[in-house]
Amino acid sequence: MSSILRIKNKKLAPLENTNIMSNYKTHTFHIPVMGLAYTIDSPIRVAHQGISSVISVMDDELIERMNNFYCQEFKLPYKEITNKIEDFRAKRITAYLNTVDTIVTKKCSEIKKGLLENKKSVEDFIDSLPNFSELKSELNTYLEKNHSVNYLKNVLDDFFQPGSIDVNIMTKVDREHYKGKEALPSIHNDAHAALRGFANSNVKGSVVLSAGMNPRLYSYFEEFESFYPTEKNYLEKKIILKVSDYRSAFIQGQQLAKKGLWVSEYRIESGLNCGGHAFATDGQLMGTILKSFQEKRNELIETTHNLLCKALSEKGKYVPEKTLNLLITAQGGVGTAEEHDFLLKHYAIDSVGWGSPFLLVPEATSTDINTRNLLAQADESDLYLSNISPLGVPFNTVRGTTNEYIKQKRIQKNNPGSACPRKYLALDKSFSQEGTCTSSRKHQKLALAELEKQKNQLTEEAYQKEFEKIVDKSCLCIGLANASYLDLGIEIKGEEQGVVICPGPNIAYFTKEASLKDMTKHIYGKVNLIETKERPHFFIKELGMYIEHFKKEQQDYESEPTSIKLKKLNKLKDNLLEGIEYYKNLFNPELWYFTKEKEKIQNKLSEFKQQLN
Repeated sequence: MSSILRIKNKKLAPLENTNIMSNYKTHTFHIPVMGLAYTIDSPIRVAHQGISSVISVMDDELIERMNNFYCQEFKLPYKEITNKIEDFRAKRITAYLNTVDTIVTKKCSEIKKGLLENKKSVEDFIDSLPNFSELKSELNTYLEKNHSVNYLKNVLDDFFQPGSIDVNIMTKVDREHYKGKEALPSIHNDAHAALRGFANSNVKGSVVLSAGMNPRLYSYFEEFESFYPTEKNYLEKKIILKVSDYRSAFIQGQQLAKKGLWVSEYRIESGLNCGGHAFATDGQLMGTILKSFQEKRNELIETTHNLLCKALSEKGKYVPEKTLNLLITAQGGVGTAEEHDFLLKHYAIDSVGWGSPFLLVPEATSTDINTRNLLAQADESDLYLSNISPLGVPFNTVRGTTNEYIKQKRIQKNNPGSACPRKYLALDKSFSQEGTCTSSRKHQKLALAELEKQKNQLTEEAYQKEFEKIVDKSCLCIGLANASYLDLGIEIKGEEQGVVICPGPNIAYFTKEASLKDMTKHIYGKVNLIETKERPHFFIKELGMYIEHFKKEQQDYESEPTSIKLKKLNKLKDNLLEGIEYYKNLFNPELWYFTKEKEKIQNKLSEFKQQLN
């Protein structure tokens, strides 16, 4: 049964007895982008196992050094691209992605060769696949019926697909570049150059667009033929939109369709129960958002398809005879095999993102050993939403990072802020037309000087609060890259920054390093890596975080009441109450899933409802 089909029956059979996985994928999970460096080389590590992952293409300096490292590691030709070369940012990204593609192709050939030569390798490989996989079924048939090696070769050719090499672009992190005081055309902006780097590469993957709309960037996609469908309804390069609600997906999907561009995947991410930056919704919970997509999937496909066809016709390009493939995926806080299966079955999700747990898997992500140990030891109280991001958006992190230690030392020495060598987040224009980063020493000195002028007008408490708000910002450009340098033994240049890490709250329930094989088996319910009995259901965890978010918004309103704040607060409350009622009905006696948790879930829902009222 295709996962695209909507499942209406409320009484659901266990997933193991079904066959819903699409042929085109080896696995039903993917590894989302994490930081700048944590998944920078994940495709090299896992794509040959059929696991898709996402590379951040924000830091071209990191990318250039990764290209140098892996070219040496795999004895590939390497030519340095310095920052003096024209369009160096895009060229660095293209070169590294080509290197990654070459290595993945080589490793895929090797793994296929190993499977063809050794039946024990086939048995081990089968063990890492989901029970309902067609690939697994065919491989088992090969073993049970003792088919020929040629049969096995055909199975691998038909069913085994390497993991996709995808890239992430934060659309709003699109810093302008200047020649003197004159702003250069937008194609020189950071996000534009990153897109160009991906488009010019050999990679047949997707670009994941996150952090909202950027109309100029969306228009720039039109310049690249690889994003348009061919006569075989094939897209050489695809677009994935990371979204937090159906409305946003619908609007952005339409915008791109009107340009002749198809969104191949809508990647739904929890507003709060995720790693990295947290973008809270107006109280729409993960479950209600998934329900919206489930109910309106056909509407989304039909509407965008019609707009796409019209735009392609007007451009004189090939018009698809039928709708192109469209996937709905989800991520944020999923931590058990049962939660994973539930999303696939109940909401017809095509793939589930597993991020933070993979930070404890050295075979999958680039994390230095000290940071990995810090994550393994962290409990719920160590993980928090911070204000350290220069973007001014709440940012998930963990207490005890080396970056925090170094930052506090500088503050104590009356020398806050960082040198800011990369300037990727130099987007604040309070003190300069070109923009400064709020974590930079330059910006913080100017901001503190402004604060000092107001000192006599503020209470000591108010002054200290504003002071901490300024100096709390961390250099993410360096801090999020350093872990990879440490992990691979690459020299770290410049001012000491330590490591910034941005796990989601879900990491609290994973307490030790794991192999790739064991984490994969955990996802598919063959082993259990969670030792604590106190882990809440991921829907309930997110709801609890939104209740805390509501309380903060309420306090903000009470300290400075306005009609706008009141309207926002009431909408937040109404949506949360609606979500609670939806969950109360969802976790009913007829639901096959979460049988042991239902009573606890219902009690928590009643408790949260009381708190809101």
